[in-house]
This record gives sequence, structure tokens and C-alpha cells, in this order.
Amino acid sequence: MAANPNSSLLAIERAHMVEEQLRQRGVRDERVLEAMGTVPREEFVVERYRDQAYADHPLPIPLGQTVSQPFIVARMIEAAEVKSGTKVLEVGSGTGYEAAVLAEMGANVFTVERHAELAAIARMNLERMGYGKVVVETADGSEGYMQEAPFEAILVAAAVPDIPPALFEQLAEGGRLVIPIGPPDLQVLSLVKKQNRKMVMNRLEDCRFVPLIGNQGYAPAKP
Repeated sequence: MAANPNSSLLAIERAHMVEEQLRQRGVRDERVLEAMGTVPREEFVVERYRDQAYADHPLPIPLGQTVSQPFIVARMIEAAEVKSGTKVLEVGSGTGYEAAVLAEMGANVFTVERHAELAAIARMNLERMGYGKVVVETADGSEGYMQEAPFEAILVAAAVPDIPPALFEQLAEGGRLVIPIGPPDLQVLSLVKKQNRKMVMNRLEDCRFVPLIGNQGYAPAKP
């Protein structure tokens, strides 16, 4: 792969992102900060937006989806308490960026994407960047990934009206589900812990995600 002539500048921007958008806003897990400072986000965004790869906002990707802003990615991974060896389900692969960060941290990552085209892009990006062990599947993410359940952590990169029962069922006892809950225009990023088979929920912060379309999420928009 040819070297990116802007790689040095982008590396500086990535370091600034870690310090200014993450550390100064309260992200404290050094493993998350190190991984976010290592994975080149520009390799997971659309070419026309590469110059905005480290901007403090989400970026458009194909099929009307987005790659989340860096702070939200870091916040979700930190809240999930991901460690090396943690078995993680990501719902909403997008172009593979969050899965790459998780893999960089040594997690055992399974990611589900309902759009076959995006799943293919994510798989290609992850393999190209050295994260080929990540399992990328095309499926209804609202129903989880029963074949590999239970998961110690589940991160959902799309909004739901309520917690999908399948995702809570597939969460291991003591596991952590990080998920945006609420109407399509504004949600609350929530941390759900499974304790004695019951939900213990904590509010993290307001956020805005694209809707999770699926049997246990939002219904597809009518034509």
C-alpha cells in the first residue's frame, strides 16, 4: 500500500484529537486513548471526508449511515470496560472503525451490519489495516448474533426505541451493554448492566445516532 503523503499531518491531528476531544472531555482509560491514537480513522472514512477524519463530529458513509464522532466511540468503549480478551458484539459495523479500535485493544470482536455493502467495506478495511480476525456478519443487528453469544460487552452504534430483548438475552451475566435509546432525533446513551439476570441502567449522556432498523429496533421507513 502506497504511503499517504498526508500521513504525518494526520498523525498530528490524531494526537490532538486524543488530547483535546477525548482526554480533556473526561475519557480516562489509557487503553482506549492509546488505541484511538493508534488506529488511523482516515482509513475508515469516505475519501472526500478524509481531511475531516479527526473533526469532532460524525461523518457520512455510504447508504445514509455515519461513522460516529471520536468522542462517542471512546465513551462507548470506555463505558463497556473493554479489555484484552473481552468478547464483544458490535451492532452496526459501518466502515469498521469502532471494530478496529476494539481489535487494537485486544478484544475478541464480532460485528453485525444489516447492509451487505457496508459489511463488505468494513471487512475490506479491517483486513487491509491488519484487523482481519474481526468477524463481520451481515444480519439484523437488533437480533444480535446468537451463534457466538454470550458476550461480555455489546456496543450498539444505532438508536433503538427500547432495549432489544435479544441483545439483553445475549449479554453475559455481569456484562455491559452500551446503547443509544430514544426517538430518532435525540437519544440518551445508556449503560445497561446485567446483574442477577436483571437490568441495571445508567444514563451516560445525550447523543444522536441513525436508527437501528430491524425486527427489534425501528421499522424501515415507508417508501
